[in-house]
Amino acid sequence: MSQPAPAIRAFFDEPTNTVSYLVWDTATKRGAVIDPVLDWDNRSGTADTAFADRMLAAAAENGVAIDWVLETHAHADHLTAAPYIKARTRAPIGIGEHIREVQAIFRPVFHADDVKPGGGDFDRLFQDAEHFAIGTLDVEVIHTPGHTPACIAYKIGDDVFVGDTLFMHDYGTARADFPGGNARTLFRSMKRLLALPPHTRLWMCHDYKAPGRDQFAWQSTVAEQRAHNPHVKDGTTEDEFVAFRTKRDSTLSAPLLLLPAIQVNIRAGRFPPAESNGVRYLMVPVTARNAAAVE
Repeated sequence: MSQPAPAIRAFFDEPTNTVSYLVWDTATKRGAVIDPVLDWDNRSGTADTAFADRMLAAAAENGVAIDWVLETHAHADHLTAAPYIKARTRAPIGIGEHIREVQAIFRPVFHADDVKPGGGDFDRLFQDAEHFAIGTLDVEVIHTPGHTPACIAYKIGDDVFVGDTLFMHDYGTARADFPGGNARTLFRSMKRLLALPPHTRLWMCHDYKAPGRDQFAWQSTVAEQRAHNPHVKDGTTEDEFVAFRTKRDSTLSAPLLLLPAIQVNIRAGRFPPAESNGVRYLMVPVTARNAAAVE
């Protein structure tokens, strides 16, 4: 017997092209926030919570109690507001268990010795095929590595929150060139999602408006992806995808907020500890094409 569909409200952050979700069980009014965005001014190093406050206000308006803050992965394009949501609601922060691999990659890069061992900055590390509840709703965790090792999707009945694995069916797929990423693994993860029933609704984490489309969009279906996604539609072989994705990724610039986002997000949204002057700092690792440039 299928469970009732969750109530879903999307919140779009245009500066980072990110979609966050408020999801709840209409029977019990218990809910979750998925991939919440922290407002971040990279020019001034200023953080704010206006976006997250909008989500909390919507929950209050609908009488929803937040039981979970859920991350699909450690994002490279925005900073998470997870600890702020947790502070306001006491909801635990959950992410896939392979976040430990991502932390192991980036801890030495940013000299982030304060990152807790074993993924301890997060309250819950989900395993593939694990189930947990939001009210009376059953949530299934699907491990979808390839974009990052830690990527997961959350399946609630006929609705799946896919993170950065897929984009809209008229746009394409996620990049796979970040440390720990792998195009072949990403293809297999996408095929796992696209093996779900054709009517399954897929909720994106980003949208960039495909050419010819005037509005942002973030909800697709398995059938639409299989018929129209230019990168992974039916008939596309794994080798074809890997060749395409590898060539395309070699032309892409790093995300604007990559350096601050990774440092904060591997800590579950916590900023690095304050220095002796009381100020918190984010690092910028320097790479010199000519050593003399930094001497």
